[in-house]
Amino acid sequence: MFIDKYNQVSSILNPIVRVLEFLEAREAAQRAGTGPDDGVAGFIEGAFGSIAKAKRLILADFFRSAFDGSGADNFFDAGSCIDGRLTSAWNWCSNIEKKPYFNVFLLAGFVGFNGGPEGFQ
Repeated sequence: MFIDKYNQVSSILNPIVRVLEFLEAREAAQRAGTGPDDGVAGFIEGAFGSIAKAKRLILADFFRSAFDGSGADNFFDAGSCIDGRLTSAWNWCSNIEKKPYFNVFLLAGFVGFNGGPEGFQ
């Protein structure tokens, strides 16, 4: 029997990948001197020190929090296999607007983990 919850993995990961691609494109354009002068790279550098540091912060926070067993009422309800990790990942997603890098997600076009194609406008 196939359980729909495993389809949610792409709904969680695709927006993160899209934000990282957005940051990588900004970083590459900045190195080449061809980036748009819209202040986005300056905002990211001012807030995080560099685009690379912003990427590391997002990834470190996700990998630290999305697999830690959080999100359930107690450790036993969280589960010890994929169910527990999905609970943690969903918990991380539900708290994204409280993260210091949430504005970077918004700048990349993020609207939600289930909104629009892959969560982007």
